[in-house]
Amino acid sequence: MNDDETDAPGATPAFEQLLPLQFHATPGVEDWRVLFWGAHAFYRTGSFAQAAEFVSAIADAASVVSHDPDVDLRPEGVTIRCCSRADGALSRKDAELAVAISAAAHKLGLRPDPGAVQVVGIAVAQDADVDTRPFWEAAFGYQRVGDEDLVDPLRRGPHLWFHRVRPPRPGRGRTHIDISVPADQAHQRVQAAIAAGGRMVDESEAPKWWTIASPDNHGVDIAGWADSQA
Repeated sequence: MNDDETDAPGATPAFEQLLPLQFHATPGVEDWRVLFWGAHAFYRTGSFAQAAEFVSAIADAASVVSHDPDVDLRPEGVTIRCCSRADGALSRKDAELAVAISAAAHKLGLRPDPGAVQVVGIAVAQDADVDTRPFWEAAFGYQRVGDEDLVDPLRRGPHLWFHRVRPPRPGRGRTHIDISVPADQAHQRVQAAIAAGGRMVDESEAPKWWTIASPDNHGVDIAGWADSQA
C-alpha cells in the first residue's frame, strides 16, 4: 500500500504517534508521566468511595473524548494509564484524555503523586540461537507484542522483554528487573536503592537508566528514558 492509499476515502487514517516530549508539551498534562506502555498518573484519595467517585468522573471524560484508559482503583488512590496502541504508543487522543482526567481530578480536590507511578518489567536474556518466548508465553498466559515483548492481555502483570545474552553463555538463562519511573524521580530512586544496600553497576547511560545490583547481586535497571523521548 502506498502513502496515497492511506488517505483515500474510506481508508483507515495513518497512525500519528505523539512522542513523550510532544505529550508533555500539551497544556494540562502536568500531572502525567510517560513510562513503559503509555502515559500514567496517580491521584491520592481518602477512601474507596472517593476513589470510586473519581473513576465515575474518568468514565465521563473518556466518553466525551471517545477514548478509554486503563484504571486501577484502590482506597489509597487511582492509577490511570492512557495509550493508543498495543506497544504503548501515544496519540493526540491520549493527551486530550489526560487533560480531561486531570481537570476532573482537580474539580474533586484530588492531587497527583508522580512518585507513585511506575511500571515493572522482567528482562529475559537468551542466546542468539534460542527463542524461549513460547515457554514464557505459555507459563504466564501472555500474548506477543512485536518481536521482543510478551504482555498480560489484561495489562495487569509485568511485561517480559527478551534480549540476547552478551557475551554468549549457552545453556544459561539470565533475567533482571526493569523499573520504569518518571524522569524526575529516577535518580532519587537510584540513590534510595544504593542507600538500602545496593551497589552501582553501570551509570554510563545515566540519566536514561542506571544498572544497580542488590546486596545478593540481582540486577535492576531503573529507567527514566521513556519520560523524556523527543
